[in-house]
This record gives sequence, C-alpha cells and structure tokens, in this order.
Amino acid sequence: MAHANARTNLFARRLMVERVAAGWPAAHVAQQLGVSRATVHKWLRRFAESGEAGLADRSSRPVRMPARTPKPVEQRVLAARRRGKRGAVVLAAELGLNPSTVGRILARHRVPHLAAIDPITGEATRTSRRSPNRYEHDRPGAMIHVDVKKLGKIPPGGGWRLHGRDAGVSVANRHKKTRIGYDFVHTAIDDHTRLAYSEIHPDEKDATSAGFLHRALAWFAARGVTVRRVLTDNALVYRQGTDWGWVCSAWQLKRRFTKPGCPWTNGKAERFNRTLLTEWAYARPWTSNHLRHRGLDRFLHHYNTRRGHSALGGRPPISRLAA
Repeated sequence: MAHANARTNLFARRLMVERVAAGWPAAHVAQQLGVSRATVHKWLRRFAESGEAGLADRSSRPVRMPARTPKPVEQRVLAARRRGKRGAVVLAAELGLNPSTVGRILARHRVPHLAAIDPITGEATRTSRRSPNRYEHDRPGAMIHVDVKKLGKIPPGGGWRLHGRDAGVSVANRHKKTRIGYDFVHTAIDDHTRLAYSEIHPDEKDATSAGFLHRALAWFAARGVTVRRVLTDNALVYRQGTDWGWVCSAWQLKRRFTKPGCPWTNGKAERFNRTLLTEWAYARPWTSNHLRHRGLDRFLHHYNTRRGHSALGGRPPISRLAA
C-alpha cells in the first residue's frame, strides 16, 4: 500500500522505469503521470541502486527524533495511567505535561481507551469487533465473494447531485411525489485476483440472484477461472433460495456464509461496494439512470484491467490472472 501522501503508487513507479527504459524522455513520462521530472529521476535513481526493491515505500519516520519525549517521562505517564485509570487531560494536569503529549504517549504504547477497560481493574472489557486476521486464497477461483448494493434510481433530468438540494420542483424534486425505486447492484469478486463482475437488477430475489450467479460463474470460466466456493451473507435468498441452491449444485460450489452480525467477514465484497460508490455511482452527477447503467461496464473494465489495487502491490487484478 502506498504512503498516504504519495503522488504515485508502485504500479506508476514501474511505469516510469519501463517507459524510460523503452526510450521515452523523462519529461514526457512526468507529464503523462502528472508528476515532476525530479520525481521521475528519483525513482529511476532508486531503481538503479536497489532494483525492484527500490520502488517500494520507505518509512517516513525520521532517523533521529531529538524532540521526542524522554523515556523516563513516558514511563511516568504509563505508571500514572495504570495507577489512576484516567485520561490524557487529567494525567497531563497531574504530571505537568501537555495533554496532546500525554495522548501521543498513550497511543504510541497502544494503551486502550478508558471506555474499553474496567474502571477498577484496568483490564480490557471491550475488544475490537474487527478481526486482526487477514486471509487470501492462494489461487484464482478458490473463493468468490458475492454481495448486493442497493442504490436509489436517478430521476429523468438528474437528481440533487446534479441540480442541488434547493433546485426547483420541476426538475430535481419532481420524483419526490412519486416513487422512483431502487437499483440492486449484484457483485461477485474473486478472492485471489480481485477480479470483479457486476450486474444491475431491479430486485434481489431468488431467481434474479441465481441468474446473476450463473452468468458470473460463466464469466469467470471464460477467463480460465474455475470457482470452487462462494461466500455470501446470511440473507434468506442465499440460505434457502431454491434457484440459488440449484445453481450452486450445478456448478459444484461449496457454500460459505459470513458470521451473523459481522459484515466485515465478507470484507472484500464490502470494500468493492465502497469503490463502486466513489468511482462509479457518485463519481459524477449523472443526468439519467440509463447513463449510470452504461457507465458500470466502463468502470468494471477499468477496475479489472488498469486500476492499481493496493492489495496487489499497485497492479490491476488482471495482472494476477496473467501471472
């Protein structure tokens, strides 16, 4: 994953090296990627010094930190916290320090928040709901994640994102008098490659979901991916749907379900839904629902073949399939 403030990711840095090696002027490469020539020469120099490893992110931590709080003071803060079970403001007043300094010390040593500990014993009583464990299957098709995202339809002429919330009733608020309904974006994403397949439907019923799964499996099979398992949430259509069960049986899929009340178990699909919203559904103010539908195919093609993915080292999902 690239540094939070970096202008380029690993994939873009490789592009710089490859294009300059192919004979492109560094100035032209910089202009195409939207960076300075100094940036291009910096990554060329690092690649020359360390090879592929030189393109990776380096820690932004300074070599020396002369202004860091001395260790004896940190130990006083930690001891006072264990003794008094108080927050940064109270501890700062007690020790004669700045509250922000105390807060940084507590955060640096991963001291839990007061709301997460017993006020008498100091033992943790509330743990994070999200598991620290991360997994990734070792081959394409070992598992696909399936989920549905519900989106409000766009009225003819565009909605409030185009005209503003204060627009006249004749355009943006016309749909308030009538129900315009919802679109249901069905998505299947491969766990290993992050290849994604999506369709828009008017509902998420059994027959609709089963038809989507069949076409998604055929789409993956056309790209040489044989799907073995499917992971979904605990919706009735996935648990008890007759058509859904037939499709799973016909394709010899093993069905897996997320832990109830833990949507992050299906985290790859949930994260892709967020990307759908920011880079497609809400990326621009659409003037009609039809245009937004047409934009989905372009987004998916870009996502699968060109967009760098942080979990894949800045490369697009298709790169893992090719490998």
